[in-house]
Amino acid sequence: MAAPAAARRAFASIIPRVSQVDNSSDFLGNVPHRRHPGVLHLRNVRLPAELVKAAQLLVEQSTMHGLKDQVVALTNYLWSRKRPLEASELQRRGQQLREKVQPHTADSSSPLTDAEEEKLQKRVLNRLRKTTYHWEALRYTDELSLVYMAARLDGGFAAVSRAFHEIQKRVPAFAPRTLLDFGSGTGSVSWAAHGAWGQTLREYLCVDSSAPMLALAERLLQGGSESPQAPLFPGVYFRQFLPVSPKVKFDLVVSAFSLNELPSLAERRETIRTLWRKTDGFLVLVENGTKEGHQMLMEAREIVLGGGDKVVHDPREAHVFAPCPHHLPCPRLNPKRPLPCNYLQAYYPLPFRWNPALKEELFSFLILRRGPGAGEKSWPRITQAVLGRAQHVHCHLDLYRCARLSHWGDRLPVTMPPGEAVPGE
Repeated sequence: MAAPAAARRAFASIIPRVSQVDNSSDFLGNVPHRRHPGVLHLRNVRLPAELVKAAQLLVEQSTMHGLKDQVVALTNYLWSRKRPLEASELQRRGQQLREKVQPHTADSSSPLTDAEEEKLQKRVLNRLRKTTYHWEALRYTDELSLVYMAARLDGGFAAVSRAFHEIQKRVPAFAPRTLLDFGSGTGSVSWAAHGAWGQTLREYLCVDSSAPMLALAERLLQGGSESPQAPLFPGVYFRQFLPVSPKVKFDLVVSAFSLNELPSLAERRETIRTLWRKTDGFLVLVENGTKEGHQMLMEAREIVLGGGDKVVHDPREAHVFAPCPHHLPCPRLNPKRPLPCNYLQAYYPLPFRWNPALKEELFSFLILRRGPGAGEKSWPRITQAVLGRAQHVHCHLDLYRCARLSHWGDRLPVTMPPGEAVPGE
């Protein structure tokens, strides 16, 4: 027999120092619980019809065979891709392996002969090759660029659209005029930004080191036609290098699924600092929703919040806008059991024969802004799916109806004391 309502309330846990909200009160006014102000999830994202048509036309014009198999292979490869190993870490691992495989003799202080040393080095190198991830740069040819478009255009668009929606919902007055997209690839960021702020954006600067990828993005913008056509929306420029001058800044700066293409921590650090210098409003970073992707974003978070620039060109401090409601270390990076902070976004994929009717993109994101933002509320965020049960939900916050009608990635309208993280976030 179900326990009486009074008994259930008696067993409800109270979180110390967190504002308690009586669910029977009218704290939302006339707003329905399913539309509470913390709701941020998007329904199924749909690509612009012109972009879908252009992508289909490019595939139809291609003479490539086995595109489906190449799409699957590239998708799996990109999902499992890791950061390149640093030289210092490789040296440390080599020394550890050397100590394990080095033969122990009665007189361990005596040096190895040349033959023994050569044999030992070969054994260590052989072990390293078998146990160490081998990173290599991807060279996007015309063919590989087309495979990437077929594999990642729609999922990347969905993830970036969700990140942009976070800004639109919480800062509706933000009206960017300029956009910088680093590692622009197929140009999906410009398409998503045009859908969100097309009425105010006047300049979209797409930067990618691959000339074939830039050419493909330009053809998509022209409707997929082989002959030059007027772009489907104006103001888009393509470059292979970032603007050099620190005075050139953009209202919105984005890097989506690009940090892992940089060959070292030093280059990632310098790139992140350069992107932040060029940010006048928001910096949006999006990566795969894996441990690797999340850790790269937390690495970028520390780089920006830690400062380190010898010359400060903009005195406004960096503030974390999303997904964290605080500047404290991420509790999901527990050394004993690190978990990625990731989110799901459903979308309608490109209508290729191998795609299902609906797919989901698992991604991680980080949004940083210049200045704290007037009146910004540091509400906690739901970082896992809400488990709805009979007359209760699995949630650490005392907001039953809001929580039950919320989704993974939404925020909950609870005010936290200054400087405190949310339990379980």
